[in-house]
Amino acid sequence: MEEYIITLKETNNPAILKFEANQPLVTKGSYEYKNIDEAKDSPLAQQLFYLPFIKTVYISGNFVAMERFDIVTWDDVKQEVAQQLVEYLNAGEPVVDEPEQAGRVAVTVYAEVTPNPAVMKYVANKQLVPDVFEFKDIDQARHSPLAQKLFGFPFVKEVFMDHNYISVTKYEVAEWEDVSMELREFIREYLAAGGEVLEPGASAEKSQIAGVPEGNLEQMDPISQEIAGILEEYVKPAVASDGGNIVFQSYEAESKTVHVILQGACSGCPSSTFTLKNGIQTMLQNMMGDRVNEVVAING
Repeated sequence: MEEYIITLKETNNPAILKFEANQPLVTKGSYEYKNIDEAKDSPLAQQLFYLPFIKTVYISGNFVAMERFDIVTWDDVKQEVAQQLVEYLNAGEPVVDEPEQAGRVAVTVYAEVTPNPAVMKYVANKQLVPDVFEFKDIDQARHSPLAQKLFGFPFVKEVFMDHNYISVTKYEVAEWEDVSMELREFIREYLAAGGEVLEPGASAEKSQIAGVPEGNLEQMDPISQEIAGILEEYVKPAVASDGGNIVFQSYEAESKTVHVILQGACSGCPSSTFTLKNGIQTMLQNMMGDRVNEVVAING
């Protein structure tokens, strides 16, 4: 049998490190363990929890990812952990006692047109991501194995993910009627096989947009709080159903101008951008009176 080789891969979360093997470790799913009691079906995870600095263990496909406590840095212990992994695996010890009935995951995916003719929305019957992620190119998708795979299709321009759906923006070189079925089937097969959508810890690196205020509503001025609340309650659900998202960027008190950023299917389509911008402007003016003069919509 081929010997195991471990390669260390950093993630966007400095507390989490991936130990990637040169061959599959598990074949029937992904596993996450928060403590040794949860790891009853994984002899490997149980062994790892004997290390006092291990907080969480993730096992999926050909890698083990570990989250550490702050009592150490990975630079101090990663080589020792990698060596223990290699010795454990090459001794033929079990990784996870995977149940025979686990098999493939039952997943359905359907394609849904959006107001933007360049964007198709693919909706799954399960949660895919914990928050909004937008990838403009394959470099931005370095923490999303699924997005990286999608960028392997020559017609894929951008990928947007939100909870249970993926919006894909295409180049003009292809028509949706020629490629949509192929893309839908690829996504369904990938998910059914237990493919990884995001790397462990990737939620810590939400798409950061210049100018978007960080933190919660309480840190904004009162008018900005009110605008952000209206967008969250009345606008976001509607644009999400069309495969997009809207992000509050800023409010200029002097000119009474609201700046928002459009993502996913809402971005890049002149007609939908114009319609959405005017709809938001009318809504805010009706609800906030003369405190809002204009809405400026920027494509993300």
